[in-house]
Amino acid sequence: MIPSNFEFMAALLKEKSGLIITADKIYLLDARLSPIARKHNLAGLDALVMAMRAPLATALVNEVVDAMTTNETSFFRDKTPFDALKNSLIPGLVARRAAQRSIRIWSAACSTGQEPYSLVMMLRDQFPALKDWRIEIVATDLSPTVLQRARDGVFTPFEVQRGLPIQMLVRHFDQVEQNWQIKPDLRRMIDFRPLNLLSDISALGKFDIILCRNVLIYFDQLTKGTVLSRMARMLPADGALILGGAESVFGICDALGDVPGLRGVYGPAPGMKTVQRPEFQQQQVLIAS
Repeated sequence: MIPSNFEFMAALLKEKSGLIITADKIYLLDARLSPIARKHNLAGLDALVMAMRAPLATALVNEVVDAMTTNETSFFRDKTPFDALKNSLIPGLVARRAAQRSIRIWSAACSTGQEPYSLVMMLRDQFPALKDWRIEIVATDLSPTVLQRARDGVFTPFEVQRGLPIQMLVRHFDQVEQNWQIKPDLRRMIDFRPLNLLSDISALGKFDIILCRNVLIYFDQLTKGTVLSRMARMLPADGALILGGAESVFGICDALGDVPGLRGVYGPAPGMKTVQRPEFQQQQVLIAS
């Protein structure tokens, strides 16, 4: 790929998705975009870039951005955040939201859905006290391809073997030919929506818990700070933001501070002005039958 075309691709990916591609990652462009070039009968990446520069190439640009999005995920990925949810965060919300009987959770950059589905399985199995509460779980991703897979809730044998206990597989999935599909009642608990984290995310409203794991590592410092500041404003004073194990808010966003005793969990910094979470109009979702 000639330097000018690489610069165009790097700038476009940063603008559209926040993804930072450096010159030593040209092999990644080749691996993920060569199939798109072949699909459109283009002779390599330089020809692909030339096609993308055309005025009406929006669909091709979106296809390229989709292909470059990293979608590594698994059920109950990393034990620590799910332990924090099960042992501290959810029990705390159950106690503090007893009057409202409602909880909102956002799974940002949810990929093919393993994170939000892990969450609803945990809520169903571990928190029968939430029966008849209003539970809203919003799951978003930039990629329409992975979002559709998440909505379908169909996973290969390899995918269900990654982090999913066999008891949960039997209890919460139906076998569909060689694959496994999560049961309809659990799929209905999640509102999957397309969303670019670089856009205005305030329309999503307030959340008690936000999971944004293993996403910020692909952004530069300025973009990380912008996204974190926006998320901080979406949390009530007792809300929690869960980041990936290699991510932190320190030195990036003063609006957030750590939650003592919970690694990778952050909340609005003391003294930060927060907005009370408004009650939302949502059809009641049953956690336990």
